[in-house]
Amino acid sequence: MTTAESGHAALDILNSGARTDIVLMDIMMPMMDGYATIQAIRQIDLLKDMPVIAVTSKVVRGERQRCLDAGANDYVPKPINSHQLMTALSPWLQYLAEPE
Repeated sequence: MTTAESGHAALDILNSGARTDIVLMDIMMPMMDGYATIQAIRQIDLLKDMPVIAVTSKVVRGERQRCLDAGANDYVPKPINSHQLMTALSPWLQYLAEPE
C-alpha cells in the first residue's frame, strides 16, 4: 500500500510507473482536492481506466454524484464501514484476480 499526502503527490506516484491497482481517493486533501486529482487521473491515458473509489467525510446530499461526476468509480463515506468499502472494491478485486 502506498499513501500520498496531497493530490500532487498522488499524481507523482501514479505517474512514476509503480504498480497501482486501485486508488482510494480522499476528497478533502490539501492543495489539490480529490475531485481535481480524480479529474487529472482521468486525463492521463495510461490511468484513465484506473479504478478510483472516493472516500470522504463530506456526507451531504449530492456528494456521491459529485464524486462520480469527477470521475470516481464509486463512493464510500467516512467513517468507513468495512462492508461498504468491500462492496465498492469487490468488482475491481474480481477484475484484478482474472488471468490476463
